[in-house]
Amino acid sequence: MSTDGPEVRVETDGAVGRVTLAAPDRLNALDPAMLEVLARGVRDLDADPVVRVIVLAGEGRAFSAGADLGDVGVSGTGDQSGGEANGIGDQSGDGANGIGNQSGDGANGIGNQSREHPLDGTLVGVGEAVRAIVGAGTPVLALVPGVAAGAGLSIALAADYCLVADDATLVLAFGALGLMPDGGATAVVAASIGRARALRLALTGEKLTGAQAAEWGLLAESVAAERFPGRAAELTDLLAALAPQGAARTTAAVNDATLDLEAALAREESGQAELIRTDDFAEGAAAFREKRRPVFGR
Repeated sequence: MSTDGPEVRVETDGAVGRVTLAAPDRLNALDPAMLEVLARGVRDLDADPVVRVIVLAGEGRAFSAGADLGDVGVSGTGDQSGGEANGIGDQSGDGANGIGNQSGDGANGIGNQSREHPLDGTLVGVGEAVRAIVGAGTPVLALVPGVAAGAGLSIALAADYCLVADDATLVLAFGALGLMPDGGATAVVAASIGRARALRLALTGEKLTGAQAAEWGLLAESVAAERFPGRAAELTDLLAALAPQGAARTTAAVNDATLDLEAALAREESGQAELIRTDDFAEGAAAFREKRRPVFGR
């Protein structure tokens, strides 16, 4: 079975459900429509009694480069313009920014903002996608052979098992834009690698290879690029063969013991809703496009 959405494919093949981000021309940069289909697809697959594992993947060389800025315009009010990459540094003109938020407005801490912002919906949408992933009783496997940045990284790390290639590029990529991590990253990253390293990644925007991320404990496993497809298939089969109720109880227990996801999302969504409206955000976006260092607080 296959359900095609706006640049997201939701498919089933026996016990395997797949949600594939399918906008490789812009490194699977996330827009509100994609995030809506992603969240709904995960929930639908989780509700399907035949599906025993949900695989998240991206077409092309990236899992996801972050949020798609589209045609949002840079201005002194903190509104931004799109068409750029996400602060990974090796991409340009791909429409992503690594902020990890989406369109739609009045929920999750942003409804009290007096001015609508084009990224309000992104902020809500990435939160809903992460809620769906963390809340799934069916094991969720994220496959990251290349780039995962901003919201893309938040979504990958929300999975129960994240497999990356040794040479993958992982970056939170929020600070250079004058933003904070979102999509549950403040909780998930800190729970995985501790407060000090979580702040190191969030404040500096340091890039990690997949091998470094696995060594730090940020994610489950890293393998050489040539072994990635085979290992992905092995893990898919392994997770699909688990006892469904046992797997669901296990993931729920570990998540409940280590994450306060709703509190984290509420803090992130409220804080980010303010930050996207600041002059610092406008400066960060402009500096990225102009390939210069931002000068904040002017």
